[in-house]
Amino acid sequence: MRKSFTLHDLPTDERPRERLVKFGEQALSAQELLQLILGRGVAGESVTVTAQKLLSHFGSLQKLAEASIEELSSIKGIGLAKAAQIKAAFEIGRRLSTQTLPYKSKELTDPEKVYKLIKSKLKNYHKEHFYIIALNSRNHSIAEVSVGSLNASVVHPREVFAEAIKNKAASVIFAHNHPSGDPEPSEDDLEITKRLTEAGKILGIEVVDHIIVTKNNYFSFKNGRLI
Repeated sequence: MRKSFTLHDLPTDERPRERLVKFGEQALSAQELLQLILGRGVAGESVTVTAQKLLSHFGSLQKLAEASIEELSSIKGIGLAKAAQIKAAFEIGRRLSTQTLPYKSKELTDPEKVYKLIKSKLKNYHKEHFYIIALNSRNHSIAEVSVGSLNASVVHPREVFAEAIKNKAASVIFAHNHPSGDPEPSEDDLEITKRLTEAGKILGIEVVDHIIVTKNNYFSFKNGRLI
């Protein structure tokens, strides 16, 4: 009988834990991150197979995050303990993404403050990540993230403003990173900002600014008179 492939069959420096330590968590695929959460597989099935099965069954990380304990534990290799681990990991991410930020809304009209607030979140990513900061009537700001290349298929007004509406925001600030280190907006950046600003006007939600973040600098659409 053919032996099931396991993480121990990989060279040490290609295993998820070692890759995370060496390259950072952003370098890992969704399957590798799941492998680290699950820890180990079950008899006859490696954690590599179990993680891939989860992604294939639910179709996306979003659907996986929305799955119930019962749905998760119906998958071979996922008992109640591992299902709970998965739910806990996604809940930590959700709470982090919706935490109250330390500045009041009126203070976030200053692009420098926005940059200082979010640069630690964005500056080390190897892909472009998009944040919306929703400024609500309680003067608290709530950040939500969308991950992926910054293009029209990823950053869609429907998903962006769903967060603003949920948080009863009167205005929003957008922010995303440029891994290249160049803070100047691209043609896609300009087009997406224009689309989102127009959508905001229809919804009665003002787009205050869009900040492009790099490790050492930033670009403000507001300061550049592009909003």
